[in-house]
Amino acid sequence: MHEKTIPNPTLNNKKLMKIFLHVGCGGNYKSSCLGFNNDNWKEIRLDINKNVNPDIVGTLTDMKSVETGSVDAVYSKHNIEHIFPHEVPIALREFYRVLKEDGMVSISCPDLQSVCEAVLEGGLLEPIYNSPIGPISPIDVLYGHRRSIARGNEYMAHKGGFTYSTLYKAFKEVGFQSMAGGRRGYNLYLVAFKQRKPDEEIKKIVSQLIPNAKFT
Repeated sequence: MHEKTIPNPTLNNKKLMKIFLHVGCGGNYKSSCLGFNNDNWKEIRLDINKNVNPDIVGTLTDMKSVETGSVDAVYSKHNIEHIFPHEVPIALREFYRVLKEDGMVSISCPDLQSVCEAVLEGGLLEPIYNSPIGPISPIDVLYGHRRSIARGNEYMAHKGGFTYSTLYKAFKEVGFQSMAGGRRGYNLYLVAFKQRKPDEEIKKIVSQLIPNAKFT
């Protein structure tokens, strides 16, 4: 594994910053990570594609370059759908392993329930929303962004998917103790905590990570 030197995560040499692992970062940086884009957090970027200049080259299922219990949070935005269903427990166990005891995961991915409803209502190929890479149709959400894959970026292919209940269950089965999140638009959002936390504390944290969160 190729690995860059990670700077000492301090702020003005006074306040120790928390560390979040940005998995499957692609070309994105801390500024795009809601709830982590402030001076309280230090980002470590991990991706399978060395061309996006991650701090660590690795995969969701193999993060051996990340020490056990070394990060305060894992941030995963639209990448867990890029692994096969049988690999999901492996990836989530890796998330669990690298987290400190009071750590958490903030994850988002496509909501297959909403996407399937869109297929029934408007068709497989009709755009359902616009993104920075162009119009997105249900077929792009189900199988991966067609134009990117056609250009040779096979990392964009989707190999699995979730409803909110299956995503919640997957985290619970790995051992996460407290979870909250829900559905919004064509996306699922979940915040999972390694330790059990009071409901009010969960709501406070989740409200910073998921705008207009409806707690489930």
